[in-house]
Amino acid sequence: MRMTVIGTGYVGTVHAACMADIGHQVLGIDIDAERIASLSAGRAPIHESGLDELLARTVASGRLRFSTSLAEGAAFARTHFLCVGTPQRPDSKAADLRYVDAVVDGLAPHLRPGSLIVGKSTVPVGTAARLAERIARTTRDTEVAWNPEFLREGSAVQDTMRPERLVVGVTSQHAEAVLRTIYTPMILAGVPFFSTDPATAELVKVAANSFLATKISFINAMAEVCDAAGADASVLARAIGADTRIGPRFLEPGLGFGGSCFPKDIRAFAARAEEIGAGEAVVFLHEVDRINTRQRLRTVERARRLLGGSPTGRRIAVLGAAFKPGSDDVRDSPALAVAAALHRQGAAVRVHDPQALDNARAVHPELSYALDVDKACEDADLVLHLTDWPEYQDIDPAALASQVRSPVLLDARNSLDPRSWSAAGWTVHAPGRPRLSCATSSRVRTAALTGGAS
Repeated sequence: MRMTVIGTGYVGTVHAACMADIGHQVLGIDIDAERIASLSAGRAPIHESGLDELLARTVASGRLRFSTSLAEGAAFARTHFLCVGTPQRPDSKAADLRYVDAVVDGLAPHLRPGSLIVGKSTVPVGTAARLAERIARTTRDTEVAWNPEFLREGSAVQDTMRPERLVVGVTSQHAEAVLRTIYTPMILAGVPFFSTDPATAELVKVAANSFLATKISFINAMAEVCDAAGADASVLARAIGADTRIGPRFLEPGLGFGGSCFPKDIRAFAARAEEIGAGEAVVFLHEVDRINTRQRLRTVERARRLLGGSPTGRRIAVLGAAFKPGSDDVRDSPALAVAAALHRQGAAVRVHDPQALDNARAVHPELSYALDVDKACEDADLVLHLTDWPEYQDIDPAALASQVRSPVLLDARNSLDPRSWSAAGWTVHAPGRPRLSCATSSRVRTAALTGGAS
């Protein structure tokens, strides 16, 4: 089937390449001519596992092309996937739909009869209905459907090719049939297919993100209580996660969520709920947001305490710049927020990340950056672990101890092995967990060997 994918950012690039790979003829469209030139050469604009190979293969096959022309897109196909960004508005917490509206307005005059616009962007409930009315002013016989994406950065290709579910919000059997045809390989593989109205489909995405964000903020709130009570949030998380009604995923106490989705999506959801008279139903999302933001402030304050009350003139090594591992995305990165805050308070901050250094440098040129972990940690008074890349699990803490001025680790992601680090001479701090020093680690090992209590 022929289709266009309008907007070749993170979602659009992945969707276009995956649709071409399963056999469709795809035209990707974007106003950024430089990006289109790069994509046409088979080069991905983002770091995403498997995407470079997929993009090169589908471009070479001829099934995937790129253009800057909406008119060309309308002539090429009758099915158009809308994948443009919906950031937070600068003047409120609501979603900024100017890019969605601009694409629809630019596409509408060129649409052929029987066209179908399929939104994948995360939008406020009611957007599909509003866009359908907007298009009807210019053209007839065009439908608007919504097909939200559920991609995780770092595994987006896998999530597109083997999704946990497909959700389509449609107003006709024709639109549903088109989408079933597009996703035939996934449906035949047993992927659940939910066909509903557009409003429900729009809500599925924001409701899912809100639930996951709530789980993250809940366990971080419990970590704060554990800090006050002297309890261990990591054990608590595993114990409550063993309950099948709760589950262990997203119950890792740490620095909280960031990126281009969760923060702005829960804010936009709450803002839209207020607009339609349901604000009280989601008032808890404001607290979810506040708890999440507080983790960054708590990490900065904890770092200050570990530096004797002031970071001025002290050297801090930061491990991680991307908002999550497996991505070079630094949008609303908790790691960079903490690093920048400590820099503003007078610290000399040096950042390492396996993939995101260029993007981080573009956003925060005032920070220093290092291409390897040893260089980042050279003469450091404090090491902060802020993005849980698997590469950091492979660090030899004994070797790294010889690089730093003071072997003190603040594992804000709660994912490094505290016993191996403390055994190598480090004092380890993590949210919601008792401090573990070399002496503490020795007592724990002795108790384990003798079967006694520590």
